[in-house]
Amino acid sequence: MLIAILVIVGLSLLILGHEWGHFFAAKKFGLKVDEFGFGFPPRIFAWKRGETEYSLNWLPFGGFVKIAGENDRVNGDLTNLSDLPATEKKRIFLFQPAWKRSVIILAGVAVNFVIGWILISAVFMTGTERALVVTEVQKNSPAATVGILAGDVVDGYFESQPFINFINENKGKEIEIRVKRGEEALSFKATPRAETEPGVGALGVGLAEAGFEKQGFFKAIGTGLIKTYEIGKLTVYSFYKLVAGLLTSGTLLQGVVGPVGIFTVAQQAGQLGFVYLIQLVSLISINLAVINLIPFPALDGGRFLFIMIEKAKGSPLPLKVEAIANGVGFALLILLMLAITVRDVAGWFS
Repeated sequence: MLIAILVIVGLSLLILGHEWGHFFAAKKFGLKVDEFGFGFPPRIFAWKRGETEYSLNWLPFGGFVKIAGENDRVNGDLTNLSDLPATEKKRIFLFQPAWKRSVIILAGVAVNFVIGWILISAVFMTGTERALVVTEVQKNSPAATVGILAGDVVDGYFESQPFINFINENKGKEIEIRVKRGEEALSFKATPRAETEPGVGALGVGLAEAGFEKQGFFKAIGTGLIKTYEIGKLTVYSFYKLVAGLLTSGTLLQGVVGPVGIFTVAQQAGQLGFVYLIQLVSLISINLAVINLIPFPALDGGRFLFIMIEKAKGSPLPLKVEAIANGVGFALLILLMLAITVRDVAGWFS
């Protein structure tokens, strides 16, 4: 339960940070911001500071910002803005030059990148104990039969190859495997398969080497920046594989998870320690940044693309075209999320 609460808080702060990026940029440019909400309605209470209303809401997952004139074009409604005096139009999002609108739209992405960078750098500054972690247990394998679970830490090994050698040397023989599961030390008697097929190990587990030495401040900052870039690049590649799989075979990439999958991974990370949860949150933050940059309607990248098209052709896209594109894009994203969630739930029950 504690891990679930920490994950909800972490994800909420990432979304809130994203919205704060839009809020900060809009304020810096002198735009009117109607509301900055913590969580989503229904509202608990609100207070006003200057011209902006700050609200605290019952649904604690993230937040939102309402910048004057930001959604009027998306909704196809410009009637309330057309008659505004020039002095007021200067403070409305819709009437800003393309570069200012672009900065405001991309500011949320920038904040998520920075959060991810800071968190992953903090992980390197802290350092973690080295460990060999079970990441996957194949169905009907010797490991599954005796009760070894994903997230278990193999006792006595820090690197995968010595453990693999130990398993291969004892194929067909009963061996003792000691693991740590949270604070609990467990011992299992397992018999690795004598005969194996390609891609199927004798014990039937996936392994990952976790942990690294503590780094100094400047080295950790540099390493964090490199890792942020590598994670971002991997996210782009994964999204490409996801789209390719959907278009060619109608299947979802196995490595992609939704909210249910995130909680499952978080549970496994939590068993390793708090530092690994921070590492997971940094990974999610960088993923959010990259996904939002994708030039797809309803995402920040899609809105930025519309601005670039407007700049190239000298006039905005027709209101109807933009509204339909955003509506369809949002619907497709919801369907994709539902499909991933259904798969995650089915896998959880199985």
